[in-house]
Amino acid sequence: MGHGWEGAVLKLFRGRDFTFTVTATEQVTEHFRRVTVTDGGLLEATGGAHPTMWVRLWFERDGKPHQRGYTLVDPDPAAGTFGLEFALHEGTASDWARSAKPGDTIDATLQGTRFTPPAPRPGRLFLIGDAASLPAVNSLLDEFAGVAATIWCETVHPSDAELPFRLDPAHHTLHTVPRRDAGAHLVSEVQNALPGLLGEDRSDAYVWIACDTATTRTLSSYVRKELDIPKERVNALGYWRAG
Repeated sequence: MGHGWEGAVLKLFRGRDFTFTVTATEQVTEHFRRVTVTDGGLLEATGGAHPTMWVRLWFERDGKPHQRGYTLVDPDPAAGTFGLEFALHEGTASDWARSAKPGDTIDATLQGTRFTPPAPRPGRLFLIGDAASLPAVNSLLDEFAGVAATIWCETVHPSDAELPFRLDPAHHTLHTVPRRDAGAHLVSEVQNALPGLLGEDRSDAYVWIACDTATTRTLSSYVRKELDIPKERVNALGYWRAG
């Protein structure tokens, strides 16, 4: 499958193409599925992985190529493997994940992923996301092991209560927030709680936001402008657009 004009643009920006091969699948919850793949040489070519590292997977819809971003889960450079996790809904990517089986292949492009660790190292994490951003959240919890973290996860399905957060009860607090009013409920919950949790001295805080585009934009603006968190201590990326 060719990658069309999107692929051509990514090539101009030095995107690198790889082919992944499925080795295993796991239905983690009713609406969350993990697909394990060999990396086609990606981890060797990049010298390893960083927290929240993601790739663009290519899917075909109506005869045309479309790409979507997915975070690497438990990358193993020595073995050349990692997982990909899918929050299942209606759509081409979810259809592929549901039917994926060992031996299947999928094209991928690496372009755009980056992570700059906050300096100095954060003493507190505030992570705001949903099922789609769970792999990235877990990678941050792994990277900053032992750091106090407060997590807000917007949920859609009852089974989201079973999502595999890598929580350390001694350091992590998880708040699940049902999705209501196109994300406005999550915004309200965070705005009500975050100022008090931050306190007066916010120099050691790191805020990471990855929800739908509109919610991410609202919360990012709130954190930066109203709570005066420096931009280098905030990372915000809209993971998907609400229909």
